[in-house]
Amino acid sequence: MAMKTAFLFPGQGAQSAGMGRDLYEAHPAARRVFDRVEEISGLPIRRLCFEGPEEELSRTDVSQPAIFAVSAAALAAMRERLGDRVPRPDVCAGLSLGEYTALYAAEAMDLDQAAELVTRRGAVMQEAAEAVPSGMVSILGLDEAKALELCRAAAEGEVLACANFNCPGQIVLSGQSGACRRAAELAPRFGASAAVPLKVAGAFHTELMRPAADRLGEALGGMAFAAPATAVVANVDAAPYAGAGDVPAKLLAQLTSPIRWQQSMEKLLADGVETFYEIGPGRVLRGLMRRIDRRAEVTSVNGCEAIEALAT
Repeated sequence: MAMKTAFLFPGQGAQSAGMGRDLYEAHPAARRVFDRVEEISGLPIRRLCFEGPEEELSRTDVSQPAIFAVSAAALAAMRERLGDRVPRPDVCAGLSLGEYTALYAAEAMDLDQAAELVTRRGAVMQEAAEAVPSGMVSILGLDEAKALELCRAAAEGEVLACANFNCPGQIVLSGQSGACRRAAELAPRFGASAAVPLKVAGAFHTELMRPAADRLGEALGGMAFAAPATAVVANVDAAPYAGAGDVPAKLLAQLTSPIRWQQSMEKLLADGVETFYEIGPGRVLRGLMRRIDRRAEVTSVNGCEAIEALAT
């Protein structure tokens, strides 16, 4: 089997003040991306990315277009600097928000469409989160069956579900605040080694995001997409997009269904992918991959230094 390459794109949680500034200053292609995303989003994306403050940057309605801007700018800078030597992906994938960047990288949507959608997605998710007191809690040390048992025990009539299957031994539960609190308290009884409440606006990837899905659906319904030129593996089923018609359905399902990142990465590994490039801020995906398969080679492309290392 020939060695294959994958491009991976991070999701919410990868943001940090200062991200992307070096790309903007050094690469005209990155500047064009930042300027366009700022124009379409109507947000001061450059200031938020380069200066923060962290508290504002971490808001769902800000972090999503901001992370997309940095990831798309890193991709543009990488292509500009490396030219014909730029790695060619056989497949792309992105964690939650990152799936939009993956579809953009695979030419299923253009920059304007992607920027408009991630801005809308961040705004409607923020609104849905504020409508119901809710949150997420990361449970360490349980498998899916035990995590589901914990959900059933802690829900007590409230919404509580497995939202992210990130890597072996790390499953994020999502739901109403009381249910999340009970889950954290009960977790040791089910064999969990730790339960860590996450700093997020609300219960993402559950039915509590249904109002957000309805509103995002309006935006998706008004757009035409292309078939991905490079395979893109979707979060909701760890399966590739079959064509342009899959784009609205899979992106909508993603809002109210669990993110199957571990299964998606296992699919890529089983298909012969050995080399991974994490393109965008932070090193979250590299960390998860170390827990999924330590042998996988993941290069984080999160700034000029990383791009220069690829050029040498």
